[in-house]
Amino acid sequence: MKVQASKGPRGQGFGPRVQGFGPRVQGSGPRVQGSGQKVRWFLAWIAFVLSASCARPALEEAETTAAVPVEVEAAKMDAIQTTIDVTGTVSPASGADWVITAPAPARIAAIDKIEGDRVGAGDVLVRFDIPTLAADVAARKAAVAQATARLNLAKAAVARLSGLVTQGVAARKEVEEAQREQLDADAALAQAHSELQAAESLADRAVVRARFAGVVAKRWHNVGDIVDASTTDPVLRVIDPNHLQVMAAVPVADLQRIQVGHAVKIVGPAGGEGEEAVVAAKPAQVETGSATADVRVTFTHGSTLTVGTPVEVHIVAEERQNTLVIPAAAVVHDGDETFVFVAGSDNKAHKTAVTLGVQTRELAEVKAGIKAGDSVITKGQDGLPDGAAISIEK
Repeated sequence: MKVQASKGPRGQGFGPRVQGFGPRVQGSGPRVQGSGQKVRWFLAWIAFVLSASCARPALEEAETTAAVPVEVEAAKMDAIQTTIDVTGTVSPASGADWVITAPAPARIAAIDKIEGDRVGAGDVLVRFDIPTLAADVAARKAAVAQATARLNLAKAAVARLSGLVTQGVAARKEVEEAQREQLDADAALAQAHSELQAAESLADRAVVRARFAGVVAKRWHNVGDIVDASTTDPVLRVIDPNHLQVMAAVPVADLQRIQVGHAVKIVGPAGGEGEEAVVAAKPAQVETGSATADVRVTFTHGSTLTVGTPVEVHIVAEERQNTLVIPAAAVVHDGDETFVFVAGSDNKAHKTAVTLGVQTRELAEVKAGIKAGDSVITKGQDGLPDGAAISIEK
């Protein structure tokens, strides 16, 4: 190996020049010239990355500690009701619905009322022409006269024979036969009177008068029509609009929650606050396999609704007075947990488990967990962690 002193414009005489150790390698590494400046730039870039990554948790922490805006409402002592919400149809009450039919096959001689007309009690509604009725009444009257004559003869015979028996002229047996004839004649006369009354009653039905004041709800026939004496061939329907009811279809499972006299609210198709009513009757039995049963509801102060109108029926089932209630919107359900968030004096939300009682769409009864006056969060509690900072919006 040959060693010479290195010479050149830079670093002359500062070290030996080594030869013979192998081929000279060019371009295999960074040049030494300017390498210090590059290192300084590289270290500066590393420092920037590290500082940025270290600053990010601080930003997140600032975000999570920001106050969440919420709305609150105080728990209070109040009344709460639960309702059974079903549907029904307005119909005339018992005794306020009358369908008129002919008493016998007949021709309509007169019918003056049309649908929508009001009628007063006693007004003539329909006149039927039934020719057989007059003849039947005459025949029954003749039968009464005949039975009366027979009875008179029997009475006279009994009186006459009784006197002859006293004189010893007639036998006792003849008197007994006359007495039997008198009894038969008396029975025949009673039967004749009964048949005459029936015939006259049927004849009276040829002229139909209103049983109560009301409105003609339906008219099926006109003057001159021939009608049958059948419920399948009605002539007029009269209802009393001042005595209406609603037949509400209530699920069988809810029947035990309803009692006669419970308050009811009836809401028609137009909506609004509805009309007051009460439960008038529950079904005595339920048909096997039926999912619902009819509960009869009557209006408290009459109704402006018309017969046949479909309505919403809200029946009060349970009612609590002077109990602790909160808005239903404050209640949070998470799996088996039921809780609320109470806004504390420290401006933080405190997750509080509660036990609920009666619940409606608007309110919930609280049995345990909070007290009257506690401010429960009603808006903004979704996803809110326990102990989160809050700001109450007015």
